[in-house]
Amino acid sequence: MSTFDTLGLDAPLIQAIQDLGFTKPSEVQQKAIPILLGEETDLVALAQTGTGKTAAFGFPLIQKIDPTRKHTQGLILSPTRELCLQITNEIKLYAKYIPGLHTVAIYGGASITEQASQIKRGAQIVVATPGRMKDMINRGLINITQIDYCILDEADEMLNMGFYEDIQDILSNTPKEKRTWLFSATMPKEVSVIAKKFMNQPVEITVGSKNSGASTIVHEYYVAGSRDRYQALKRLADAHPEIFSVVFCRTKRDCQKVAENLIEDGYNAAALHGDLSQNQRDLVMSSFRKKQIQMLVATDVAARGIDVDDITHVINYQLPDEIETYTHRSGRTGRAGKEGVSMVIVTRSELRKISHIEKIIQQKFTLKNIPTGMEICEIQLFALANKIKNTEINHDVDEYLPKINEVLDGLTKEELIKKIVSVEFGRFYNYYNKTRDLNASEPSDRGDRAERSEGYSSNADSVRYFINVGSRDGFNWGTLKDFIRDTVGLGKDDVYKVDVKDSFSFFNSDTTAKDIILETFHEFKVDGRFINVEVSTEGPGNFKGKPKGKRDFDRPGFKKSKPSFDKGGYQGKGGFDKKKKFEFDPAKKSKRRQGFG
Repeated sequence: MSTFDTLGLDAPLIQAIQDLGFTKPSEVQQKAIPILLGEETDLVALAQTGTGKTAAFGFPLIQKIDPTRKHTQGLILSPTRELCLQITNEIKLYAKYIPGLHTVAIYGGASITEQASQIKRGAQIVVATPGRMKDMINRGLINITQIDYCILDEADEMLNMGFYEDIQDILSNTPKEKRTWLFSATMPKEVSVIAKKFMNQPVEITVGSKNSGASTIVHEYYVAGSRDRYQALKRLADAHPEIFSVVFCRTKRDCQKVAENLIEDGYNAAALHGDLSQNQRDLVMSSFRKKQIQMLVATDVAARGIDVDDITHVINYQLPDEIETYTHRSGRTGRAGKEGVSMVIVTRSELRKISHIEKIIQQKFTLKNIPTGMEICEIQLFALANKIKNTEINHDVDEYLPKINEVLDGLTKEELIKKIVSVEFGRFYNYYNKTRDLNASEPSDRGDRAERSEGYSSNADSVRYFINVGSRDGFNWGTLKDFIRDTVGLGKDDVYKVDVKDSFSFFNSDTTAKDIILETFHEFKVDGRFINVEVSTEGPGNFKGKPKGKRDFDRPGFKKSKPSFDKGGYQGKGGFDKKKKFEFDPAKKSKRRQGFG
């Protein structure tokens, strides 16, 4: 069995490794460390997030640095502030028995003058984000023309985040004779370009297969209707009472909405996305690491750099556009040799993406059923029983026991257990009792096409609306859907079955959105014109006249002959100026507590 003693590391590093409790090197460490210590060479290492890459390049870098020379000898570039600080802290722990060796973190959101002062005092290793490093180079606050080693950590993530030009500019300020070590989870085209342009015949090592997923992760997918996605998410969480997860959404808006809904429904959740300030991000991540937050809802960019070893589940609320992004998402669980689960919620029209991901990561997905309400009740019931059994007795209650015994006098053991469990279980059972099955039926070509083209739902909890704008105002079904969704503050799939006529249209939403839609369009004007939305009693294609309501087409502000919209109708951000902005008030939604305490 390989140990750190056999890799060629010096005694101070071995002592630090023992202090940290490391016993056996990971595969990437076994492969990379002897190569980097044994010869001066460039290196490309492909390995998943969470496989010990920081130690794989950190130990050799520390051993090769001369602590008696004060100038910067090693530069480590990482994609995010969080990862930058994490690497810096780990390097400091590895080098704790090497006097005179200093490591400085350079990142945005902190004082650039203070960071420059730290470098001026002497920093042999600098860990930096590309944006801040480029800024400091341009200001003449750092000199990297004499570095011996440059490490690109999470190279694919840096390029995905748009740092290609920054990395090029930074590397152009480094000496040609330096050694470059590139560590990446995947090998997209842009990473290959960097390797060819700035590296000299690099040695390549691969842990697993290229772009493959970690072997410690189980991949599952669940098929649901597009409007059942959030309910499916709640059921997956409720079916795993001890869940500690990251939930991935594609957009900041979806991320915030899902997090708010989870919080409102009683889950310990929070959002992590680019609209948060750095202080807010730090508070959220601190709470997550302390497990005060069980469900962290994040965008892909915001989640980069999250390094928490005990994440049990990654839940893909929506699949990413790029396959490589899925690899990074799933890599947040199953870290440090522990097992993890990556769950994907998909609609029938997205099933083909699962097959594509399987080919890329070279691992099979397992189709699982979304748990029924009664299955969840059973799971939660036994979880509660185990929680009661494993609870450590607080003897501070002993003085109250005589009076408690008086209150409970006459109850048998069986009756007492039933009552204790029912206190918590009752409200949970009442919520899930008689709920419908969320699993989407087997796909049919015809039904699938209809769902994709119209967003049609046969959900009985659906409301049909009339709106007094149509194609004459420059709308088609897509732009009208966007207008309604953006005006009200709904999610991508909350408006569906849009049917655009000449001067009016129909659309559907779930019943839960009815109040907020009608309230938003109450006395709502665009360019002085009332936009009227009413619940329709007519089915699609059966409209036989204007609906009865408190306002009709003859009211002031409505011009039959000349629509008052700007040219081309609604154009999103570039379209008409909405005179009334609706602020979403989550307090107006119904509140229901999910799960046990």
